[in-house]
Amino acid sequence: MTIDITMPRLSDTMEKGTIIKWHVAEGDEVSAGDILADVETDKATMEMQSFDDGHMSTISVPEGVSVDVGTVVAVLAEDGEDVSVTPPAAAQPSESTSAESETPPPSHDGPHRKATPVARRLAEQHGIDLSALQGSGPGGRIVKRDVIASVGTTDEMRASVPPAAKETTPDREIVEPSTMPVPAVPVTRVATPLATNDSDRREPVSSMRQTIARRLVESKQEIPHYQVSMVFAMDALMALRKELNVELADQGVKLSVNDLLVRACAISMHRNPLMNASWDGDAIVYHNDVNIGVAVALPEERGGGLVVPVLRSADGRSLRAISAETRALAEKARTRGLTVDEMSGATFTISNLGMFGVDAFTAIINPPNSAILAVGACLQKPVVRGGELAVGWEMNATLSNDHRVVDGATAARYLGSLKELIEHPASILV
Repeated sequence: MTIDITMPRLSDTMEKGTIIKWHVAEGDEVSAGDILADVETDKATMEMQSFDDGHMSTISVPEGVSVDVGTVVAVLAEDGEDVSVTPPAAAQPSESTSAESETPPPSHDGPHRKATPVARRLAEQHGIDLSALQGSGPGGRIVKRDVIASVGTTDEMRASVPPAAKETTPDREIVEPSTMPVPAVPVTRVATPLATNDSDRREPVSSMRQTIARRLVESKQEIPHYQVSMVFAMDALMALRKELNVELADQGVKLSVNDLLVRACAISMHRNPLMNASWDGDAIVYHNDVNIGVAVALPEERGGGLVVPVLRSADGRSLRAISAETRALAEKARTRGLTVDEMSGATFTISNLGMFGVDAFTAIINPPNSAILAVGACLQKPVVRGGELAVGWEMNATLSNDHRVVDGATAARYLGSLKELIEHPASILV
């Protein structure tokens, strides 16, 4: 007996999945609970497990292919069955695959001819047989100039109009510009085509990057953003961090500035419950738990982008617990990928670009949050302390808010509370 392994629904919004990496090969022995593959969903890269024992008979969806939830991606044969006779299961195309791609139109290039997309398009328009051309591009690839040379100059190409178009175009009365009425209509912006050349590299966008793009556009279009900024004196917090790290060194603990900021933001949220809220159409939801999301940038080899792991009940967590969990979640995000649960439930988000040397920036709200704090670098600079010029530590922070939920005065009070905690940090230890 064989068992079909289908693309699982790994999140409530998942409609498609992409096999990023298979951890088994055809013929391998598989036990229940084994990790079969890494799957990229619309939210994260997650692990697909086996729920049965047997041998991997067929892998029908290769790495890098996106398929709908429920599509058969592999076939498992039970122990004792001859896996060599198991018929392969064809991967079903996703909804985004059009009928035209199932029966591709005839191409003008031969089976082994290489041509750039621009060259193919020009050849199609002018009826040029690519197999008759000699490519001048790298490795003999046919490029745009090869097609242009075969049909004449650029002017001749512009002048070529299909006969059918000439026959169906009616003659029109020519009106002098001075006598033409000028209609009072709004101007419609027309998108200009993307300028490309033969050396450009086109890379398909991952499902995660598509989701990030869609959510950011929705956030900017639907949420009325406004920003409030403040400068924090960091001298006391930097001194406290140095002292704590000396004391905790023998335990292998090293607190970062971000760890202390997470703790301070969580306490300030607890003290300002109007900030710990979300817009819900005809109501504002005020949350009991303070769950802090920490934006983590993903490496380029994993497609880039960012994810937001969540530290739950951060206002009740110790600095050591916050530090340990933040590092564990960030490492998992960059290597194996986070689960949906590990990225759900944030009521506030921190985005820190200080480690990249960024002084200040603004961040886009992560729905359903109503605010996000953009943190710049902690820098030594000339400052005024006690009416005298000195060298001190300062940090810029900008709070982006949803004006439907957070009024300006509410945001200002939150930043004032956060400033008090950061500049007198002993209270974040208890």
